[in-house]
Amino acid sequence: MGIFTYEQETTSTVAPAKLYKAVVHDADDIIVKAVDDIKSVEIVEGNGGPGTIKKLNFVEGGQNLYVLHKIDAIDEANLGYNYSIVGGAGLSDTVEKISFEAKLVEGPNGGSIGKMTVKVQTKGDAKPIEKEVEEGKAKGDALFKAIEGYVLANPNY
Repeated sequence: MGIFTYEQETTSTVAPAKLYKAVVHDADDIIVKAVDDIKSVEIVEGNGGPGTIKKLNFVEGGQNLYVLHKIDAIDEANLGYNYSIVGGAGLSDTVEKISFEAKLVEGPNGGSIGKMTVKVQTKGDAKPIEKEVEEGKAKGDALFKAIEGYVLANPNY
């Protein structure tokens, strides 16, 4: 098994505490409104805290697919959220799981900087396929921007 680590940053004009609420607490409701291809998010195990497994149902290429997302840690005080993709379409045949350690910090002009560490845990001696890593980064960034867009479009949020 190999573990490959990547760093990623995204900026937002939304204040960290407000964006954290949207990304961590309200994302299940927001993403089905903000992203047409995402059809539903359901808890399949747990109570919403660490250890909870969520099933994200979406359409891609005309197929109904899903991703299993496990919450690893929630750090309200430091605006941190750690989770892993543990099953479904988000994992290729060579990947065991993908873990994300996310944190929001103050950005310029009252906005936020989203800092993300991504760890890809592969099966056996496999190495991550660079194209899949880049596609995963792009999807994650698009999801973040969709939630940010929803918050900006709904000033009373």
